[in-house]
Amino acid sequence: MSASKRTATITLDGKTIDLPVHHGTTGPDVVDIRKLYAEGDVFTFDPGFTSTAACESGITYIDGDAGELLYRGYPIEQLAEQSSHLEVCYLLLYGELPTPAQLADFEGRVTRHTMVHEQMHYFFRGFRRDSHPMATMVGVVGAMSAFYHDSLDINDPWQREVAAIRMIAKLPTIAAMAYKYSIGQPFVYPKNSLDYASNFLHMCFAVPCEEYVVKPALAKAMDRIMMLHADHEQNASTSTVRLAGSSGANPFACIAAGIACLWGPAHGGANQACLEMLREIGTVDRIPEFIRRAKDKNDSFRLMGFGHRVYKNFDPRAKVMKESADEVLGLLGIENNETLKVAKELERIALEDEYFVSKKLYPNVDFYSGIILEAMGFPTSMFTPIFALSRTVGWISQWKEMIADPAQKIGRPRQLYVGPTRRDYIAIGAR
Repeated sequence: MSASKRTATITLDGKTIDLPVHHGTTGPDVVDIRKLYAEGDVFTFDPGFTSTAACESGITYIDGDAGELLYRGYPIEQLAEQSSHLEVCYLLLYGELPTPAQLADFEGRVTRHTMVHEQMHYFFRGFRRDSHPMATMVGVVGAMSAFYHDSLDINDPWQREVAAIRMIAKLPTIAAMAYKYSIGQPFVYPKNSLDYASNFLHMCFAVPCEEYVVKPALAKAMDRIMMLHADHEQNASTSTVRLAGSSGANPFACIAAGIACLWGPAHGGANQACLEMLREIGTVDRIPEFIRRAKDKNDSFRLMGFGHRVYKNFDPRAKVMKESADEVLGLLGIENNETLKVAKELERIALEDEYFVSKKLYPNVDFYSGIILEAMGFPTSMFTPIFALSRTVGWISQWKEMIADPAQKIGRPRQLYVGPTRRDYIAIGAR
């Protein structure tokens, strides 16, 4: 960040306050309001922090108007076409694409950390058999701090590195264990001979009594899902991780907090909500009815999977995900699935209907990812855990960046107080 010669001037009760304006490498300039309270005795009011930059970051950049998503400057479309999830993990963590030797070393370190402490297996038994996998993940990831004492010191760069590798490696294992526990099947240990995405699918769908071979096209689709969800700037769960980390909390607690935030249906549950909407529509002949409802301001029905709070044009991840959806559904031979028919017709109508085009309600990444995950055999309860393990590297990268930032302070948002003013206590007998 660099200061420009421009300033923003605010006049309060005749007093003028000059606030510096800072440049990033791209995107809007920001007005530095840090001295506003000291000099003007006022705060800014910004519910949801949608117009507030709470930190400096060099990891991810989104241009919602242009439909652009960059990881460390690289367009997501190029990475999805030519890279892999673990290579993107390296990029997000360290800032540059790895050399072949660096990537091989990184993949080896992640692979050797995929197993969890054996005593963690018993931890799962404390949950009811019908527990939601996200509830299990929040608890188990938070409990990692009770097992890995040698990577809790956030002031030690090496311990931060070890914690980062552990979480990237172990979150797929924990997510798969949560899934297996929820369906009453035995845990499947990771296999070092498999790549990252194939290993996760194997842990989810293999059983001890027979051999399970992961189809390469499914592994590629899962790898893309992980890559496309790896980071997304200062969203709610990432901000939660940063806020928790600003207090000095250990990294496992911070990631558990991020998982808990991601669980919300307005954040990580969007692809599940989209698939449930497609099932509610049911058949192609009912689509016009739901299109009419979506246009009716007095109807509570919402068309899920279209439009995005950040992307005001198109979601750059959606095109990549659509290609994967076509590949996966073709491979599995389920192109005639009724839910898929509804999805394809709904997509066609939304792309041609003037109402949706004018409002730029294009299909987003959630519209396609839920279809892919269901086709693979995952229940909707696993959609958000898969999102969580995909986003882990982004959370960790943002956490490491925050820890290393000398300007970082403990998070402490202010408020516009609208409660009672000072009043005296009344004895209970006099009330």
